[in-house]
Amino acid sequence: MRNSVRLDWAFFQSEDILHLSKALLGKHLVTNFDEQRTVGRIVETEAYRAPDDKACHAHLNRFTKRTSVMFLEGGHAYVYLCYGIHHMFNIVTAPEGMAHAILVRAVEPLESVDLMMERRGFDKLRPQLTAGPGVLTRAMGLTTAHTGMDMTSTDSPFWIEDAGEPVEETQIIASPRVGIDYAEECAAWPWRFRIKDNKWTSKAK
Repeated sequence: MRNSVRLDWAFFQSEDILHLSKALLGKHLVTNFDEQRTVGRIVETEAYRAPDDKACHAHLNRFTKRTSVMFLEGGHAYVYLCYGIHHMFNIVTAPEGMAHAILVRAVEPLESVDLMMERRGFDKLRPQLTAGPGVLTRAMGLTTAHTGMDMTSTDSPFWIEDAGEPVEETQIIASPRVGIDYAEECAAWPWRFRIKDNKWTSKAK
């Protein structure tokens, strides 16, 4: 990972949310809190796009205290609490005002795995460590306290790196997103992307 390149502002400005969701597969999510660095390879993502996507928090360009972060320019973090328990880490994309975001659903642990296990209370390494959006954040130390932070800033304690591990289109599985039955016809959109045969992805729908 010494050859990894930190992704800059430009990478996250694309308006093509589906392309970016797939392009993030294979990239590394890095956190460095209190000089404790953890790294996970992104293996599963979901796309959310305002204003037409009924599963998106900013559907119809709904602007609230929570969704205001989504209207920032690409490269900011959007972290919200699900069921009052799970911290869900999203990456805002596209130019300011467009409210597109990508949910990181699973990562493959690469660095400081022991620390991840300690944070999760695990005594044995198994996929449940980081296979799911609510558990990967716990393993990597991400919380709602980090929402609104610019990941492309040089002083950000978390960021995305390109480690030169591109994922070919043939290795990507597209399927409907998880837990959005309320979204009517949008619930069937195949906007969930996983790396084929990777054991660290969350369960198929």
